Amino acid sequence: MSEFAPICMYLVISPLVSLIPLGVPFPFASNSSTYPEKLSAYECGSDPSGDARSRFDIRFYPVPILFIIPDPEVTFSFPWAVPPNKIDLFGSWSMMAFLLILTIGSLYEWKRGASDRE
Repeated sequence: MSEFAPICMYLVISPLVSLIPLGVPFPFASNSSTYPEKLSAYECGSDPSGDARSRFDIRFYPVPILFIIPDPEVTFSFPWAVPPNKIDLFGSWSMMAFLLILTIGSLYEWKRGASDRE
């Protein structure tokens, strides 16, 4: 049972670490029903206009895609964090192929002007 003690401690402490900061503000929070102005619609100091479900221009979609691309790049670069003598030839060349594909994709986006503003 002693080998499971750290796991049990982790299972007890981790919910506390995440739930305590969520619960601390409640005793200090004021009742929002006493301030009806806080419940009113707010959009930059004026009442909202138009429908919130309007269609977006297609030019807005490449921007988040451009920000998502570096995430797998960083994740798949972790194998290079091991000492060089631990990576075999296959691991090195597979990482080079992955980086080549990412480079080609980045150059394609750059050439197409995906990050240019109008």
